[in-house]
Order: sequence, then C-alpha cells, then structure tokens
Amino acid sequence: MIEAAEHDTIGDSAYRSIRKDIIFGQLRPSEKLRLEPLRKRYNVSVTTLREILNRLTSDGLVVAEGQKGFEVASISDANLWEVAELRLLVEGHAVSRSFDKGDLDWESQVVAAHHKLRRLEDRMIAGDMSARDDWKKADWGFHRALITGCGSETLMDLHEQLFDKYLRYQILTLAFRGENAAREHGELLQAAFARDSGKARDILGLHILGGVEFIINARKKA
Repeated sequence: MIEAAEHDTIGDSAYRSIRKDIIFGQLRPSEKLRLEPLRKRYNVSVTTLREILNRLTSDGLVVAEGQKGFEVASISDANLWEVAELRLLVEGHAVSRSFDKGDLDWESQVVAAHHKLRRLEDRMIAGDMSARDDWKKADWGFHRALITGCGSETLMDLHEQLFDKYLRYQILTLAFRGENAAREHGELLQAAFARDSGKARDILGLHILGGVEFIINARKKA
C-alpha cells in the first residue's frame, strides 16, 4: 500500500488515489475508465491521467485496450493463485533475510504492528465490520514490518506490488478468516522472536494459501 511521500506531485497523489480505489473496490474489475469523468473525479489533466493509467497498466491493475482506452484489470481464480504463490515466494525470502538481519528496533516495530493488528482483528471477530479498512492497513503494516529488516528496497517494492494485488481480492470478497488468521499472525510474531525463518515460511504458506481458498469459496457464494 503506497503511502504519501513528503514532496508528492499532483500526479503522484492522483496515482495513489486511483490505485487505492482499484484495490479497495471503488473502481470495479473490468470497469471502463473514461478519461473525462476520471479527470474531474481526481482533479488532474487528461495528459497526467493518461500517464497515471499507463503506470497502473505497468502495475497490472489497469489494462490498456488500444484505441478503446483503459479498463480496470479483471479478476480470476487462476490469477489469484498466481499472485498468492508469487507473494509466498517473495515474502518467504524477505522474511528469511529480515530474520537474519533484524535488530532490536526491528523487533520493536514488529511487536507494535502486531499489537495494532490484533486489536482490529478482535473488533472484526466481534462483528464490527466498520473496522475493515483499518484492519487491512494494519494487516499490511504487520507483514511489512516482518520484512523491513531484509535490507533490500527492490525486494520490498516487489512484495508491495504482490500484496496489493492479493489485497484487492480480499476486499472485493470481504474475506476475513477470523480467528484462524489472527492465530497465524500471532504464530508469525513468535517465529520472528525466535528468528525461525523455516517456521515462518510454513506459517505463511498456511496463511496465504488458506486465504486463497477462503476467497474463492466466498466468490462462489456471492
């Protein structure tokens, strides 16, 4: 989830807004992205908007249709599995590096991120779905904290792209696995304390691929 930078341009701000609206379902899969309504909605010029949509095409969140313009990328079970498997590969590698390199400050960051996430998970488990957006931001924050010690901005950027694509499916299906997901997050925290990267990768496999099955089942019921 791309956060605001200190010296963002108007184009950067609009890029983040459109990206967020795609991920959080305000712009739906396969929706046509007509330039004039979008220009007004995000308060940018047509030239800047085209640049943003081309950038989002590179991100895999928008599809360019030649002379027909742009549309939001579609979703499918096959694509979800591909995204999940790539996320597991990248996040597992990043976690291993982070566990090897992380210091006490890193541990403190992981603890704080998990504490925030657990509080929001408790609210969701209790039925407070109004916490959904904050929960997903906290979920992102915890998984991000786990890998911040990896020492590679390139690896973290790649993880961010994959996490956002995975997150989009969760948001579109309102997928929350409740206590199972919360327990797995707690187990990841303990693996971080123990610097047990093998255990963490095993938990991530259950966590991410279990999430895929949950999302697919939710889509079938919709």
